[in-house]
Amino acid sequence: MRVITFGTFDVLHIGHINILERSKALGNYLIVGVSSDELNFSKKKRFPVYSQDQRIKIIQSLKFVNEVFIEESLELKRHYLKTYSANILVMGDDWSSKFDEFKDICEVRYLERTPSISTTEIIEIVKKI
Repeated sequence: MRVITFGTFDVLHIGHINILERSKALGNYLIVGVSSDELNFSKKKRFPVYSQDQRIKIIQSLKFVNEVFIEESLELKRHYLKTYSANILVMGDDWSSKFDEFKDICEVRYLERTPSISTTEIIEIVKKI
């Protein structure tokens, strides 16, 4: 089973590791779409701390990740699912029901996020130091 997930994966933390490990456990091949710098800016109104090339290298280095690509646009999700022959789309439960439109081409799963951790909160804490 080919599993695909998407994210910015900036300032890698245990929440990222948890969702990626749990995603891989649903299949035997994990594909990760890493948001481009421009896509991240359009979603969050800030650029990531790490560049997209650095974030790709970080995610590629994880032993449970098989393939990584740049996600250029949220509107291309269906294209990515088909291109990478995904059987399962995994997203955090903060996106619950937002990707149900893809249930016609793959299974869609929303996994619980790791409580009390987010990249935004980590960045805010570091700024105060």
